[in-house]
Amino acid sequence: MSSSFLTHQRIHTGGKLFRCEVCDKSFSKSWSLLVHQRSHTGEKPFTCEVCNKSFSQSSALHVHQRSHTGEKPFRCEVCDKSFSNSSHLRVHQHIHTGKKPFTCKVCNKSFSMSWALLNHQRTHTGEKPFTCGICKKSFSRKTTLLEHQYIHTGEKPYTCEVCNKSFSYPSILRVHRRIHTGEKPYKCEMCDKSFSQSGKLRTHQRIHTGEKPFRCEVCEKAFTCSSDLLMHQRIHTGEKPFKCEVCNRSFSKSSNLLQHQHIHTGEKPFTCGLCNKSFSWSTTLLEHQYIHTGEKPYTCEVCNKSFSISSTLLVHRRIHTGEKPFMCEVCHKSFSKSSNLRKHKRIHTGEKPFRCEVCEKAFTQSSDLLIHQRVHTGEKPFKCEVCNKSFSKSSTLVEHQRSHTGEKPFTCEQCDRSFSQLSNLRRHQRIHQ
Repeated sequence: MSSSFLTHQRIHTGGKLFRCEVCDKSFSKSWSLLVHQRSHTGEKPFTCEVCNKSFSQSSALHVHQRSHTGEKPFRCEVCDKSFSNSSHLRVHQHIHTGKKPFTCKVCNKSFSMSWALLNHQRTHTGEKPFTCGICKKSFSRKTTLLEHQYIHTGEKPYTCEVCNKSFSYPSILRVHRRIHTGEKPYKCEMCDKSFSQSGKLRTHQRIHTGEKPFRCEVCEKAFTCSSDLLMHQRIHTGEKPFKCEVCNRSFSKSSNLLQHQHIHTGEKPFTCGLCNKSFSWSTTLLEHQYIHTGEKPYTCEVCNKSFSISSTLLVHRRIHTGEKPFMCEVCHKSFSKSSNLRKHKRIHTGEKPFRCEVCEKAFTQSSDLLIHQRVHTGEKPFKCEVCNKSFSKSSTLVEHQRSHTGEKPFTCEQCDRSFSQLSNLRRHQRIHQ
């Protein structure tokens, strides 16, 4: 009776005559034991002649060599997609059949791949068996460890064939490729909007469900996206991790730093297609375009007033809520706008950053400088429609118009006498003192 026949019979009898002396695992074939023992010895006798990578099995080397040759001999009969490994084809076929043969005993979630189940089970056990030798951080997946190690080495082995941009993670490369292909495979079932990333679809779906699972522990404000919560928390911590290398100004968002840098470079990459006016920020261009369309898409839920700029609506809402989230650290006065706080701080610092180029007079606010410059230019852009008299300030025009309308909005609380100007009321009030 041949040895090959005896070996075959063990498939039916379950006989495993060959036992590992290290871990007591048994095998029905002697060569299976031999291959297994290499997991203990670390021996990798099969080496790739192209990249010198070594393997413990000749079959693993054979599959690896296809990464150099590009050979993909295993083809899916349904969609014609090809694979270098027969096991990858078998797993892929589950996409078409919907088969998920591997089920978690804890939560009954099913998977099409055994390794996916194994990785999933660690979410229940908390096991993280793969540890980085440099920083000792642990991971539940070996692939996550391998990709983490690129942080230390700086290696970016995954390169886009179109633009040659390189990435540390293959998943990021896959998502990046969709920039070139325009592919958006993740579609919302409620509004048919499509996305290039599954995570963006999940975040988008919260618009429909109203779900806000990320909550601030300080003020209880909730967010649909974890990144929005992270940025919000910087309001409380004051953290501004993104610093401009030119002027050392810091920002809580990387996007704000990027757009701030346009101040130094003078770059205005966003141009209006109607009037050719250019802007440093894409959001400013978008809101500028509402000037042409007259669109005011942002509406206050309390008073129904509409705005063309989302940030203006945000500030407006504080009229109703009374919220003043920006507090002066010196005198504790609070403001509804961050810009008002910045201006207020100059009272304490004495800073006057806006200087007239003609007479060197300095101002705390740019608007005050603009009004002052009209002293030199003689400009009076505010004209009365009744008598055509012109003024350098809009407030002066408003006061002048009362001479035509007879309006006297400032009333003395002691004698009920009314005045068209606040200054006249204050002068009058000295009579009662």
